[in-house]
Amino acid sequence: MPQLPAPDYPAEVRARLEADAKEVIARYPGSRSALLPLLHLVQAEEGHVTRTGIRFCAELLDLTTAEVTAVSTFYSMYRRGPSGEYQVGVCTNTLCAVMGGDAIFDELKQHLGVENGGTTEDGAVTLEHIECNAACDFAPVVMVNWEFFDNQTPETAKRLVDDLRAGRTVEPTRGAPLCTYKETSRILAGFPDERPGAVEATGGAGPASLVGLRLAKGEVAPGRGTDHVIAPRTPAAGPTDEPPGRHSDEPAPAGHPSSHDAPQQTSDSDPAHPAGPTAEEGE
Repeated sequence: MPQLPAPDYPAEVRARLEADAKEVIARYPGSRSALLPLLHLVQAEEGHVTRTGIRFCAELLDLTTAEVTAVSTFYSMYRRGPSGEYQVGVCTNTLCAVMGGDAIFDELKQHLGVENGGTTEDGAVTLEHIECNAACDFAPVVMVNWEFFDNQTPETAKRLVDDLRAGRTVEPTRGAPLCTYKETSRILAGFPDERPGAVEATGGAGPASLVGLRLAKGEVAPGRGTDHVIAPRTPAAGPTDEPPGRHSDEPAPAGHPSSHDAPQQTSDSDPAHPAGPTAEEGE
């Protein structure tokens, strides 16, 4: 059984964390709303949410340790035990898996000698499979401490983890420069990233998403002629139901309804042809 209650932080550590925590709590109208960033704050101290960190959050927010534990174990971004300096997550959701994410994950497990959630012996890398990173345009995607490494292959992913373990500088495909997991946790707690150029660094959507955006604005699809211009819909004009290949000067077809704006006759809407029994059971 663990020691109860959980041990406290050393006096100098607690004083420093309390000053930071009070700054976080002051941002919210209700103190308990600060629980999520405070969990990131204590994770930044030890690399995972310890029993001491849970006790600290509970005391400052007037919560029970059970309430804090319930939250910290619900969200996957809070670590329950010691983990690596770099969290390497391989997306294995549908599109990334189809594009090679499963193969990347399997080869990294063998290359690093760990299973899902395992940490290398040197404490540098923790490997895990993760769900959608919302970066399908760049599939398959690997994330390191929540920074993107796009369009990966098993070979590039193995070089990436080798560089991390060797202490070599690696640069994300887009976004801020890479930092350690503890530093990432402090940023997620709401404290500014003071590294030069980190705030200015950014990344955008991929080409596939931008094609959809251009079409929605009525622009020409890349590589297509003017017959592939789709007029944008406006509130005043309402739905156009215009097929992609029709020119704007051509008359609209005589009725092009969808099931949303012009329901068709079905067995549910036609009393003469009901979908189910017309009498109650037993009649």
